[in-house]
Amino acid sequence: MASVLVIDDNETIREGVAAVVAKLGHRVHTASDGPSGLKLLAGRRIDFVVTDLKMEPMDGLGVLKAVLAEDEDAVVMLMTAFGTVETAVEAMKLGAFDFITKPFTPDVLRAKVGQALEVAAVKRDRARLRAENQLLREEARAEARLESLVGQSAAMQAVFQTIRKVAPTDSSVLVSGESGTGKELVAQALHDLSRRRERAFIRVNCGALAETLLESEMFGHEKGSFTGAIKRKLGRFELADGGTIFLDEIGEIGPSLQLKLLRVLQEREFERVGGEETVSVDVRVIAATNKDLQAQVREGRFREDLYYRLHILPIRIPPLRERPDDIAPLARHFLAKLAGRTGKQLEALAPEALELLQRYRWPGNVRELENVIEQAMVFAEGARLEARDLPSNLAARDGGAACTAGAGGLHVAVAGRGLDEVLEEVERSLIVDAFTRAGKVKTETARLLGIKTSALYYKLEKYRIE
Repeated sequence: MASVLVIDDNETIREGVAAVVAKLGHRVHTASDGPSGLKLLAGRRIDFVVTDLKMEPMDGLGVLKAVLAEDEDAVVMLMTAFGTVETAVEAMKLGAFDFITKPFTPDVLRAKVGQALEVAAVKRDRARLRAENQLLREEARAEARLESLVGQSAAMQAVFQTIRKVAPTDSSVLVSGESGTGKELVAQALHDLSRRRERAFIRVNCGALAETLLESEMFGHEKGSFTGAIKRKLGRFELADGGTIFLDEIGEIGPSLQLKLLRVLQEREFERVGGEETVSVDVRVIAATNKDLQAQVREGRFREDLYYRLHILPIRIPPLRERPDDIAPLARHFLAKLAGRTGKQLEALAPEALELLQRYRWPGNVRELENVIEQAMVFAEGARLEARDLPSNLAARDGGAACTAGAGGLHVAVAGRGLDEVLEEVERSLIVDAFTRAGKVKTETARLLGIKTSALYYKLEKYRIE
């Protein structure tokens, strides 16, 4: 049984057509004008639309264009008087299935309806096949995104399994892990494997802005709400409507913003900064942190109710030092990934180089490993990556100084170098380590080092740290 919509401002014709269609065993909806017919289309699956050409306030051509704009596979037939056949032919050029000239017999109408529903069935099957193919392609892309999270260790395989289970839901997810473990990649994979994958994936770095600016960034603001607000700005939550918002470093937000975020999670609504209009959104929230939020809750620095709203589905990414089995596949992955950027197509990783990589503690985790591999590739001269190509902070070299950071602190080996030179190398190593752990956020780096941001800028330039 098909569903047919009949639109005509002449009640006799409208009801007559509906009666013929109903006797064929189909479900019939009727409307006396174009706008009413389009309202009936909203939220219903209509297989076939029969509309009169001459109507007010919207004629049949207007109905045709509106229907096809909503569904390019829609099947529409126009009813027209003898004198408007040329217009009906023009309608077919615009995408109408057919036209029928008044007056017509029930037999002619039945034949037209039968032909139209056959075409509608074919189009529906094609649309289903296209949708299935599109879904398969999207799932393949999503799996490819998941594969970018390289890891063969049992710990990472458990993370991948959790991602596949959690992604199809709309529940909030809290991704925890040290800086550089790949929290954003996990968030992106969750979005790509979800039903929201066709909509936006919006990122917000909560640690990169002052709280007043962050509030405007997240929720938008009205014109004149503060100095410099020259026009209305839509916030990231509005931009993510229907999709996913990723709140990175959620532990950095202050109390007032925590309260506003709690309301969004509970009520799915908020007001822009300086505004009174309530904005409703349908957004999935994925948050990430490198901090112990439970400890912050105990210390009164993070709202307990907000924590439990975010912590519905937790995913912990283990640090690289807890999964040494992943160092080799990650290193090979970066050799291939960075070939274009460095202009080096290296064939393999020398056993001695791999041994050095596996002995190192990796305070900056996967991000630090990628940086190390890129730096080593730039200086590599052979067909494979050798131990001598790796940065000095992994192992001591002849005639030089080396720094290694681990659980026991910073260790320095000196061989024939001046104190100033060694101290500068130690300082540079500490800055690089803090810069990596802070996700290259300069204010956070300065905080970790206990220095002013202006001093950090000077040292970044001095040591040419990008």
